Amino acid sequence: MKLTHFDMSKYLDSNEAIEEYLNQVLEDGDNTEFIRAIGYIAKAKGMSAIAKDTGLGRESLYKAFNGDANPRFDTVMKVIKSLGIKLYTQTHVKKVAV
Repeated sequence: MKLTHFDMSKYLDSNEAIEEYLNQVLEDGDNTEFIRAIGYIAKAKGMSAIAKDTGLGRESLYKAFNGDANPRFDTVMKVIKSLGIKLYTQTHVKKVAV
């Protein structure tokens, strides 16, 4: 049996798939997995196009979003904006009568 590297970006072939994947990653709350997820989404959309749009180098984007690095917040936000991703908040605070 030959093992191959699993590449999530191959399965992110629609906006719905990307949305579902990113929502799950955000719900899990793992920072490293979130960074890796942004990298997979960027790869699925075309890393060269993201690099051109953000003004960042393609190879540096691959390195920044491989899950082993800790990219700067402004880099993450540039890529998120380039991908057309909008993050929203929702609170789950229970109101207690006093």
